[in-house]
Amino acid sequence: MKQVATSLRQFGQINRRVWSLVLLLLVLVLVTVMSLGTGGAHIALGDVIVHIAQRIGLSGSGIDAFDGRILDTLRLPRILRAIVIGGGLGLAGAVMQSLFRNPIADPGIIGVSASAAFGAVAMIVSGHIILGSFYPTIGPYGVPVAAFAGAVIATAFIRILSRQDGQTDAAIMLLIGVAINAMAFAGVGVFTYMADDAQLRSLTFWQMGALAGNGPTDTPALIIMVLGIAYLMSLGSPLNLFLLGEAEARHLGVEVEHLKRRATVATALVVGAAVAVSGIIGFVGLVAPHLVRLVTGPDNRYVLPASAICGAIMLTGADAVARIIVLPAELPIGLVTGIIGGPFFLGLLMREKKRRRL
Repeated sequence: MKQVATSLRQFGQINRRVWSLVLLLLVLVLVTVMSLGTGGAHIALGDVIVHIAQRIGLSGSGIDAFDGRILDTLRLPRILRAIVIGGGLGLAGAVMQSLFRNPIADPGIIGVSASAAFGAVAMIVSGHIILGSFYPTIGPYGVPVAAFAGAVIATAFIRILSRQDGQTDAAIMLLIGVAINAMAFAGVGVFTYMADDAQLRSLTFWQMGALAGNGPTDTPALIIMVLGIAYLMSLGSPLNLFLLGEAEARHLGVEVEHLKRRATVATALVVGAAVAVSGIIGFVGLVAPHLVRLVTGPDNRYVLPASAICGAIMLTGADAVARIIVLPAELPIGLVTGIIGGPFFLGLLMREKKRRRL
């Protein structure tokens, strides 16, 4: 009887986690549809649904041509960016928190976001000097490529400095990341000081985050993000064993060094590509994993996909708020995630503090 009861309890937990994933997907669909209708030009929810049905072949009738162009050319591309970028940041945050066994770790903790920002800012301010006569041709691709290169170089540098006797110390990697963060933001400050008025405006909005995008030039970075997300999803079981401790995980057959290397590099690629497309967006990778763990528990087989979906929901919703809160202007999305995410995360910390005291 005890075995039957245990089996039923385990099945109930698994069933609850699966239903949690399904519910999150439904919420993402709902937020996406609502976000499509939100903006300076309001489009009724019914019209959005009719337009989507027409585009996928379920309906022969359409909506006003002007509204259709707004949905197809303006809102849908940025919402797709929000889903991919939010999913990547949420997933990267969950992986980092498991890898460092630290609940306050986030994708920027090892200096990747700041290094990507440094690369982008350097290209914005001095791209015409760096690229010379090639600037008119390569210029549109320069900023995302420079941001991505900054993230990759920083990751390689951190990996080299944190290795000792063939092993990587996660604590040392964390401290090196803090130092890289400080140096990268100092570099950003230097280039900001050197910028002219037009460049300074571009730098300001880019550092605060934006989903407007650069059109086709964002495609390579988005493809890299999708591939990185797919790979990080496969690390659920190894990360579960890693949470037991490096020695225990090694005895259970996990190649610990290989896992740390793969997870760190993949996370850096995802975050670097995200910064290349949207600039710096904070708190998504920090808050999303905490939210889903309240429902799914600590099992990374469910936490990783749930964090990706939750991150996509958060960024899609934040984008809708950013488009309407200061009409006719648009608020940088990084400010929205900071304004909402900061107090929310502080509330989670106070809740955890009270729970542990009790």
